Amino acid sequence: MFMSVVKVDNRGRLTLSRELKGADKAVVINAGTFIVVIPLPKHPEIHALGWLASKTSSLKKIAEEKAREDAVSRGFTLRRRT
Repeated sequence: MFMSVVKVDNRGRLTLSRELKGADKAVVINAGTFIVVIPLPKHPEIHALGWLASKTSSLKKIAEEKAREDAVSRGFTLRRRT
């Protein structure tokens, strides 16, 4: 983790520290009187393998079930695939 103080020019631009320059993209969160910048890895799916324990098939099953429940609550009639 790092923290740095940067200058803001007269047009509101700032230069990011070297730790962020290696990232292709970053998430910028407006937190009221300050911002939070979170660098994103170039291949987030590879970095997620270590902490994402669920397999794609189980996530797909959960998503399909939630979509089915939502559709039924809205009055749609669904048939299960066989």
